[in-house]
Amino acid sequence: MSRKQIKEQAARYAKFVEWSDEDLCFIGRCPGLFAGAVHGSDEAGVYKDLCETVEEWIELLHKDGAALPEPLAGKAFSGRFVLRVEPALHRRLAAKALAAGESLNSYCVRTLCKA
Repeated sequence: MSRKQIKEQAARYAKFVEWSDEDLCFIGRCPGLFAGAVHGSDEAGVYKDLCETVEEWIELLHKDGAALPEPLAGKAFSGRFVLRVEPALHRRLAAKALAAGESLNSYCVRTLCKA
Protein backbone atom coordinates (compact mmCIF):
# COMPACT_ATOMS: atom_id res chain seq x y z
CA MET A 1 0.00 0.00 0.00
CA SER A 2 1.48 3.35 -1.04
CA ARG A 3 1.83 6.35 1.28
CA LYS A 4 -0.91 8.10 -0.76
CA GLN A 5 -3.30 5.14 -0.32
CA ILE A 6 -2.58 5.07 3.42
CA LYS A 7 -3.35 8.80 3.70
CA GLU A 8 -6.57 8.34 1.71
CA GLN A 9 -7.67 5.50 3.99
CA ALA A 10 -6.75 7.49 7.12
CA ALA A 11 -8.83 10.45 5.96
CA ARG A 12 -11.97 8.27 6.08
CA TYR A 13 -11.75 7.72 9.86
CA ALA A 14 -13.28 10.17 12.35
CA LYS A 15 -10.71 11.76 14.62
CA PHE A 16 -11.49 13.69 17.81
CA VAL A 17 -9.31 15.97 19.92
CA GLU A 18 -10.76 17.18 23.21
CA TRP A 19 -9.45 18.85 26.34
CA SER A 20 -9.42 16.57 29.39
CA ASP A 21 -9.89 18.30 32.74
CA GLU A 22 -8.92 15.04 34.41
CA ASP A 23 -5.63 14.68 32.53
CA LEU A 24 -5.01 18.44 32.06
CA CYS A 25 -4.11 17.95 28.41
CA PHE A 26 -5.64 17.40 24.99
CA ILE A 27 -6.60 13.81 24.16
CA GLY A 28 -6.83 12.63 20.55
CA ARG A 29 -8.81 9.51 19.62
CA CYS A 30 -9.83 7.57 16.54
CA PRO A 31 -12.46 5.23 18.02
CA GLY A 32 -13.32 3.55 14.74
CA LEU A 33 -9.78 2.25 14.35
CA PHE A 34 -8.11 1.77 17.74
CA ALA A 35 -8.91 2.06 21.44
CA GLY A 36 -5.85 4.03 22.51
CA ALA A 37 -5.23 7.75 22.45
CA VAL A 38 -2.53 10.35 21.95
CA HIS A 39 -2.15 13.32 24.25
CA GLY A 40 -0.31 16.59 24.67
CA SER A 41 -0.58 20.25 25.64
CA ASP A 42 -0.99 21.63 22.10
CA GLU A 43 -4.31 20.90 20.36
CA ALA A 44 -2.91 21.18 16.82
CA GLY A 45 0.09 19.05 17.77
CA VAL A 46 -2.15 16.36 19.22
CA TYR A 47 -4.22 16.32 16.02
CA LYS A 48 -1.06 16.01 13.92
CA ASP A 49 0.19 13.15 16.12
CA LEU A 50 -3.23 11.50 15.94
CA CYS A 51 -3.25 11.64 12.14
CA GLU A 52 0.23 10.10 12.04
CA THR A 53 -0.83 7.39 14.50
CA VAL A 54 -3.89 6.55 12.37
CA GLU A 55 -1.67 6.23 9.29
CA GLU A 56 0.80 4.02 11.18
CA TRP A 57 -2.05 1.84 12.47
CA ILE A 58 -3.44 1.39 8.95
CA GLU A 59 0.02 0.52 7.64
CA LEU A 60 0.54 -2.08 10.41
CA LEU A 61 -2.85 -3.69 9.82
CA HIS A 62 -2.15 -3.84 6.09
CA LYS A 63 1.30 -5.43 6.66
CA ASP A 64 -0.31 -8.00 8.99
CA GLY A 65 -2.95 -8.79 6.36
CA ALA A 66 -5.73 -7.73 8.74
CA ALA A 67 -8.90 -6.14 7.43
CA LEU A 68 -9.48 -2.51 8.30
CA PRO A 69 -12.64 -1.76 10.26
CA GLU A 70 -15.26 0.03 8.19
CA PRO A 71 -15.02 3.79 8.83
CA LEU A 72 -18.15 5.76 9.63
CA ALA A 73 -17.70 7.62 6.34
CA GLY A 74 -18.54 4.41 4.48
CA LYS A 75 -21.55 3.36 6.54
CA ALA A 76 -25.13 4.13 5.61
CA PHE A 77 -27.37 5.39 8.39
CA SER A 78 -31.17 5.24 8.30
CA GLY A 79 -31.69 8.18 10.65
CA ARG A 80 -33.54 5.92 13.07
CA PHE A 81 -32.38 4.19 16.22
CA VAL A 82 -34.09 2.74 19.26
CA LEU A 83 -33.13 4.18 22.61
CA ARG A 84 -34.15 2.30 25.73
CA VAL A 85 -34.57 4.39 28.87
CA GLU A 86 -36.17 3.89 32.24
CA PRO A 87 -39.91 4.68 32.33
CA ALA A 88 -39.33 7.59 34.73
CA LEU A 89 -36.92 9.24 32.28
CA HIS A 90 -39.33 8.59 29.41
CA ARG A 91 -42.06 10.36 31.41
CA ARG A 92 -39.79 13.34 32.23
CA LEU A 93 -38.74 13.73 28.60
CA ALA A 94 -42.35 13.55 27.43
CA ALA A 95 -43.32 16.21 29.97
CA LYS A 96 -40.45 18.50 28.92
CA ALA A 97 -41.40 18.05 25.24
CA LEU A 98 -45.01 18.88 26.03
CA ALA A 99 -43.96 21.97 27.98
CA ALA A 100 -41.78 23.06 25.06
CA GLY A 101 -44.66 22.52 22.63
CA GLU A 102 -42.73 19.87 20.71
CA SER A 103 -43.11 16.21 19.93
CA LEU A 104 -40.97 13.88 22.01
CA ASN A 105 -38.90 13.08 18.92
CA SER A 106 -38.25 16.76 18.09
CA TYR A 107 -37.40 17.54 21.70
CA CYS A 108 -34.93 14.64 21.90
CA VAL A 109 -33.31 15.52 18.55
CA ARG A 110 -32.84 19.13 19.64
CA THR A 111 -31.42 18.02 22.99
CA LEU A 112 -29.04 15.51 21.38
CA CYS A 113 -27.82 18.15 18.92
CA LYS A 114 -26.73 20.29 21.87
CA ALA A 115 -24.69 17.42 23.37
